[in-house]
Amino acid sequence: MSIVVAYKYAPNPQDAAVKADGSIDWSRAKAAVSESDPVAIELGSRVAKAQDVELVGISVGMKVAGSAMATKNAMSRGFDRGLLVADDATAEWSSTQVGSVLADLVKKVGDVSLVLTADSSVDDAAGMMPALIAGYLGWPAVLDVTDIEATDSGYTLTQRVSGGTRTLAVPGPVVVATTSDATSPAVPSMKDILAAGKKPVEMLSADDVEPAEAALKVASTERPEARERKGKMFSTADELVAALREDGVL
Repeated sequence: MSIVVAYKYAPNPQDAAVKADGSIDWSRAKAAVSESDPVAIELGSRVAKAQDVELVGISVGMKVAGSAMATKNAMSRGFDRGLLVADDATAEWSSTQVGSVLADLVKKVGDVSLVLTADSSVDDAAGMMPALIAGYLGWPAVLDVTDIEATDSGYTLTQRVSGGTRTLAVPGPVVVATTSDATSPAVPSMKDILAAGKKPVEMLSADDVEPAEAALKVASTERPEARERKGKMFSTADELVAALREDGVL
């Protein structure tokens, strides 16, 4: 049996630039494992160790995601092996197509009881992937999970909800999206980094998989309209509150 974590090796938007037409220039953005993914990997690693099963990392991304630096970066965080689609052709895939291929990678791994993802990726931040993977697998998806415990019949999930948390008992395979603050992931040691280079990582190209027929094309981009600022100054908090109420903010 295996536990799978879907991660993304993506450029950091802090290094990106917005062009005059509203499109984003990623050419100077340094790629890395998305900042919330280590949380999902850490939780997955804990559950895998508790069940004495392997932890497999899967990913779909550009060719750079399959580089030695990228795979070592990912594998050093606790994976036993990896299964990746690393091909520049994936840049044209929609989120739906990526989700369908990630689900296929889960099937290729074999006997999987749990798939984890972060709450969203660092670049698109759409938060769609957990539901897409679950939909193509035919499994339930549980979002905003802060803790996972293995049981004899499945998993106990702690989910953040409005006003607090609730506990869910899941008897079968499930896709889980962890919150970004669910845990503090361990920083890979030099030993982890050196060992990561010896872990098996299977590379696939875009021709080796069949993404769903759900392509999308960006028709246009544009910058948001600049909001007009009133430039008002207030000498007291009461004046500020009154102005906000007048504008319908409070």
